[in-house]
Amino acid sequence: MRLRHGPGAEHRLGGTWLSFRNRGDLEVLVQGDTRLFNQYGVIVVNPARHPHVKTALAQAFADWLVSPDGRATIAAYRINGEQLFFPNAKARR
Repeated sequence: MRLRHGPGAEHRLGGTWLSFRNRGDLEVLVQGDTRLFNQYGVIVVNPARHPHVKTALAQAFADWLVSPDGRATIAAYRINGEQLFFPNAKARR
């Protein structure tokens, strides 16, 4: 998302826009452009390289994130009544 505030000023924002309460005279210039897509992901690190990692817990969390319950929980997250995240993950096979 790009917005402008004042002459010649231009900024890029993502979810921050939803929590920014004092929008003043800011104007949304671009929204929905695929170049602004901000993909989130989760990766369980290699326990052979990082033996201190709690691999089973990390994998359980990663599996939950892509599960129907995890995706529903993520999709239900709102700021000021607006959905912030749109999960597109597919469950592991």
